[in-house]
Amino acid sequence: MGRKKSEKIILPPELPPEIPDDEVEVSDEDLQFVQHNRQYALGFSRLDTQSITKHVTRVADAKEDALEALYEKRLKKKALQKEKEESGVQIDPVDALPVKTLDGKLYYRTLTKTSTLSELGDEETNSTDKGIVRLTKPERRAKLKKQRKEAKKLGKELEKVEEVQQTPQAAVLAEVKEDLTAEEAFESKKQKLAELGMALLANPEPNIKSLKEMLQISKDNDHAIAKLGVLSMLTVFKDIIPGYRIRLPTEKELEMKVSKDVKKMRFYESTLLSAYKAYLQWLIMLEKKPSFQHVAVRCICTLLDAVPHFNFQESLLGVIVRNIGSSDDVIRKLSCATAKSLFTNEGKHGGEATVLTVRMIADHVKAHNCQLHPDSIEVFLSLSFDEDLRRQEKAANEDNRVKNKKNKKRKNLEEPSQMPGSDKKKSRKELMTKMREEVAADYKAASFTPDVTERRVMQTQTLSAVFETYFRILKHTMQSTSASQEEIANSDSGASGSHPLLSPCLKGLGKFSHLIDLDFMGDLMIYLRKLASGSGNSGNCSQKNSKYLTVSERLQCCIIAFRVMRSNLDALNVDLHEFFVQLYNIMLEYSPGRDRGVVLAEALKLMLCEDRQHDMQKAAGFVKRLATFSLCFGSAESMAALVTLKHLLQKNIKCRNLLENDAGGGSVSGIIAKFQPYASDPNLSGALASVLWELNLLSKHYHPTVSTMASNILSMSSAQNQVHLSIVSPQQAFMDLSLERESFKPQNESMKLKNKRKKGSGSSKSASIEPTPDTSSIDEDEVRKKLSTHFNLLRDIKENERLRSELDRTTLYLQLYEQHKKQKKKRKTKTKKSEVSTA
Repeated sequence: MGRKKSEKIILPPELPPEIPDDEVEVSDEDLQFVQHNRQYALGFSRLDTQSITKHVTRVADAKEDALEALYEKRLKKKALQKEKEESGVQIDPVDALPVKTLDGKLYYRTLTKTSTLSELGDEETNSTDKGIVRLTKPERRAKLKKQRKEAKKLGKELEKVEEVQQTPQAAVLAEVKEDLTAEEAFESKKQKLAELGMALLANPEPNIKSLKEMLQISKDNDHAIAKLGVLSMLTVFKDIIPGYRIRLPTEKELEMKVSKDVKKMRFYESTLLSAYKAYLQWLIMLEKKPSFQHVAVRCICTLLDAVPHFNFQESLLGVIVRNIGSSDDVIRKLSCATAKSLFTNEGKHGGEATVLTVRMIADHVKAHNCQLHPDSIEVFLSLSFDEDLRRQEKAANEDNRVKNKKNKKRKNLEEPSQMPGSDKKKSRKELMTKMREEVAADYKAASFTPDVTERRVMQTQTLSAVFETYFRILKHTMQSTSASQEEIANSDSGASGSHPLLSPCLKGLGKFSHLIDLDFMGDLMIYLRKLASGSGNSGNCSQKNSKYLTVSERLQCCIIAFRVMRSNLDALNVDLHEFFVQLYNIMLEYSPGRDRGVVLAEALKLMLCEDRQHDMQKAAGFVKRLATFSLCFGSAESMAALVTLKHLLQKNIKCRNLLENDAGGGSVSGIIAKFQPYASDPNLSGALASVLWELNLLSKHYHPTVSTMASNILSMSSAQNQVHLSIVSPQQAFMDLSLERESFKPQNESMKLKNKRKKGSGSSKSASIEPTPDTSSIDEDEVRKKLSTHFNLLRDIKENERLRSELDRTTLYLQLYEQHKKQKKKRKTKTKKSEVSTA
């Protein structure tokens, strides 16, 4: 029997390294490539999978011994080749002695390097020397496993060493790459925004879709990119928004056949409106975030100022009215400036935005219970009302009547001449008239110039909203003043903190007093009288007003009452004696640092100088009170009081008897024979029985203008009937001297006396010359030490003051905490008692 031919075993190709399914990442580009090129993958579906599986199973079913033997042979061959090539060192035959075999052949020895790979061939050498020794299957498998484990360990150790060497460099490179990529992304987005904006500004109709791309860029996570996107969209919208309000077509209009141009226009308008709406929604979202609040409010204000006629007007106005009383000064000023521009530039929107803004502000004041910043109501002062609208409306009505009469006459003349077969002409005329009416209505809607009647309706609506807010503020102030003293003492806000809107409310009432309806005049005067006095009884008003209203606010109430009376002089008949009494008492409560002197000067001008002839007793009481007032305060206040005093003396000749210095007082005593300086009513003060001795002191005042004015008043006599009045008003005198306060420096009398003494002793200078101090002997170090100690002492004083204030604050907080604890205990005891009683 011959030997069996050894079967050739074909090994399968080496598989790629195994990777777990979690680590396999398929990119979006690969998926897109496979989806687009599905037709090229049809060949994989035609493969014969059965034959492939048979081949694999046949190879797998082969003997494991043969496969392992082949695998070992390959490894040994590779190891021997490496040893021969790398580790083997051939020795020159001349240097080494040869060995002669039995056959007669010479064999030269070679030296080999000891290496790990040569160990693989130990079996062959042993087999050649000692004989063939075969390993069993489990021994071979264990040996292969050991070799694989050692190779893996060596590879891991090498990778760790490389990572440790490359970690600092790799971290720095990664940071640099991140910075470069962020800068490149920022620049690319900036360039993209610029390109889109320029394209829209150059030709908006074909590039209108790029607004969505700009909006997506403005929603980027990078704050700088988002702000740039919002601002760039603002400039684009300001330029491309049309001068009319866009009205989207109805369903019937969409069903109609239209031309290509109309379709393009409709698409342009719809996309513009949708993008504008999305932009406004994004701005309103950004306005609530503190980092984007300034940018968002600025964009909304500029949009409303530039295009107030466009769609979504109410949403923009809502944001502005909400921020009109903000605590942030920048946002509040922006909102107030926008509201004022809307009130002054009504030609852009036809007055609709004005009415909406005023109504929203009124609702805002009502919702916050009149606790807002004064700027939120001071905006109303920039409103302007046309008083000639009634005349224009009457003229327009008369023109319409004349036209109607002429048309009726023409119809009566044309009716007999028309034939019964002229129905077509009638229908044509009716159609023409309808078309003209529709065109006129569209023109009115497009142009922001409403009719006289519409303007009058809008003006009445704004006026009603304005006066509604003003009367609400007055009512709230009345309720706060009538509150109990305990509530006001416990409240944290000061005298003007509970009613911050009163002063702008009074200013507005003074400006629009001629537009108030006569039905509300009586209630307004009652409110003003109560606010000026602080309570219904005028006896204790001076003690209560210091806790409720300031002197300036009470003076403003008196000023508004006189202005209302003056503007409606023919229709009203109200006694203003109560306001004179309040002015007489308020003058003693005035404080220059706390109250406003301009308001006092205005009250003196309006109530005493510009009023009609006063009663002699009242005029004398005010003259005496003004003289005492001018002694107590600065030059500006005293000058305003002296100007008013001179005016009263020029008007009332009998009051000049106060200038006479009799033994028992003035020559004219009147009803009351004795002067009562603490009387609350000027008519009951008995000032005619006194003398103006204050003017003698004022003539020696440090300010020259005050002294000259006092001396001029003293020179007036009762015999001279001076008809000419003083030209300077109290307001002007107060402003002049208040401005001179900064630059004016009064001359000291001691300096004058010293100068006189020097002039008198000029001849004896040579005899008694005082030695001048020698400045060269001053030690600079001592001066520095003294100055340093002085400044250290000042610093210590300030530090002590600060620490004391902190200590007082902490003690206050501790007291409040203890009070809170006590209240809690009381509540707990009450609840326990109630539970026991119920049980």
